[in-house]
Amino acid sequence: MEIPKIQWYPGHIAKAEKKLSQIINRVDLIIEVRDARIPISTGHPHLNKWIKEKKHLLVINKSDMISSNTIKAWDNWFQKKDRKVLWCNSKEGSGIKEICKTAKEARASIDQRRISRGMRVRPIRALTLGFPNVGKSALINRIANRKVVESARKAGVTRSLRWIRLENGIDLLDAPGVIPPNLEDQKSALHLAICDDIGEAGYDLESVAIEFLKILLHLNSDKNANISTERISIRYGINFIDAMKAPEQWISDAAEKHTSGDTRRMAHKLLEDFRNQMLGNISLEVPV
Repeated sequence: MEIPKIQWYPGHIAKAEKKLSQIINRVDLIIEVRDARIPISTGHPHLNKWIKEKKHLLVINKSDMISSNTIKAWDNWFQKKDRKVLWCNSKEGSGIKEICKTAKEARASIDQRRISRGMRVRPIRALTLGFPNVGKSALINRIANRKVVESARKAGVTRSLRWIRLENGIDLLDAPGVIPPNLEDQKSALHLAICDDIGEAGYDLESVAIEFLKILLHLNSDKNANISTERISIRYGINFIDAMKAPEQWISDAAEKHTSGDTRRMAHKLLEDFRNQMLGNISLEVPV
């Protein structure tokens, strides 16, 4: 069965992207935020066009949701591409000091460049950019060391652009999650749906849950995916390896045990268990 096309582009994102395109030329520093479980899929395809000559910090959030060995493997992968990565868990605050230190260094470099051109030093303008629900708002609150924006574990909480003045001489622009208007890469779109980085209105729940099982089965032999089939089997009382034969049947059997035969509810439960780390610290993407 082919998965129905995943497509999600709320009106507030379209409006914000239009405003963003008008503001972005005035920004000095872009803080790009990605999801540690899917660091490739949460890289925006248009980012290089937006960055141009601007300073760029790559922050990968939700580091607590994958294993430390996987973080090391990704670090090696990014280093080979000459990319420095800043890892953080904005929920708990780990990695925030390093991000602030790097932003301060970027500010000093930008100040020096302005002085060399005979321009006055002013607060630098930084933009947080990333897909919905990667944790941008929680990160901003940590950097500001106070609650300045609303934050929740769902896509679409930030709905408009807002400037926030920080104490370290940085004006930070909080923007809604940006997402391509047409999700051409449906593999990435599937990863976004599984991780709850796009709203449920954009996909068929049962189809995505079945594809999630297929991904787990495919990645099962890669240590960086950190999948425990035993843990999953114990949680649902069904041998997970049976899903290799027929993921649709596994959902049906699990539904009989846990959701009174309701496969849609079971699909939702499976995805929520993954999102809440009840299945372990699983990575849906691994370095290759």
